[in-house]
Amino acid sequence: MEPYRFTFQNNQFTASCEPCTASVFGALVRNAVVAWKIGTRQAVERAVREGKPLDEFTRLSDFQRWRIWQESRPKAGQTTALLTTAAKLLQWVQTLKWSLPDFIFAVREFGAEPKTDKDGNQVLDAQGKPVMYRRRKQENIKHLSGLFMSDYDHLPFPPQELFERTRAKGFPWKVRLAHLTSSGCGLRLVCEWIPEVGRIADNQYLQAKELGMLNVKGTTGKFVTDNSCVNADRISYCPRLQDILYIDEDKLFNP
Repeated sequence: MEPYRFTFQNNQFTASCEPCTASVFGALVRNAVVAWKIGTRQAVERAVREGKPLDEFTRLSDFQRWRIWQESRPKAGQTTALLTTAAKLLQWVQTLKWSLPDFIFAVREFGAEPKTDKDGNQVLDAQGKPVMYRRRKQENIKHLSGLFMSDYDHLPFPPQELFERTRAKGFPWKVRLAHLTSSGCGLRLVCEWIPEVGRIADNQYLQAKELGMLNVKGTTGKFVTDNSCVNADRISYCPRLQDILYIDEDKLFNP
C-alpha cells in the first residue's frame, strides 16, 4: 500500500475513515463531481449576492429533486415552501458542500469496529466475514498524524494574500497544504503541529496571532478564524485541484 499520513471519508455522514494516499487525494481533487459541486455553490452564491437572475439554477434537475424532497418532509417542508427562491438555492448549495468528500488531517488512524445495519445486525461481506468500519469520533482515535488544520473563511481580502504571509521568513509552522475553501473566499492551511507550542488549539491560536488574524471579522460579520477546528477529528472538505495554492506531497503523505 502507498504511504499515507491522514484519513478521508467519501462522505461525512456514513463513510468509514480510511487511509488517504497521494493517489486517493489526487483522484478526489480531480473528480468532476467535486468540481461541479464547488463551482455550482460559488456561482449560486455570487448570483444571489449580485442580484442576478437565478433561472439557470432553478432549472437544474439536482435542485428540483432536492426541492421536491425537502418540501415533502413533514416538518421542514412547510418552512422550505415559504422561503424565497434565493434562500432555497442557498440552502441547496449548502447541502452540496456537506456532500463533498472530506479529509481528517490530524488523524492517521481511527479504530475499526464491525459495521451494523439500521437494525443492529452485523454487515457481512461476500465471504461472510464482518465488514469493519472506522467511525470518526474523538474516542475512536488511535493515532494522530502530527498535522493540524486551520480554517480562515469569508476573508475581507483575497485568500492568496493570507497564504503569502505564511511564506514570510521566520514563520514558525511548516505548511504542507494550502487551498481555497469551497466558498472561494477562505484559506485552509494544513501544517506540522509543534508539540512545544501545546495542543492543536494552542497552535491554531498562536498561528492566527502570527498571521494577524485574531479578532478579524470577515464578509459575513463573523470572525474569520474557525475555532471549531480545535478537535482532531474535525473534517476538511475536499477542494478542487485549481484551488490548491501549495502542496508538499512528500511531507503531506509520508509519516
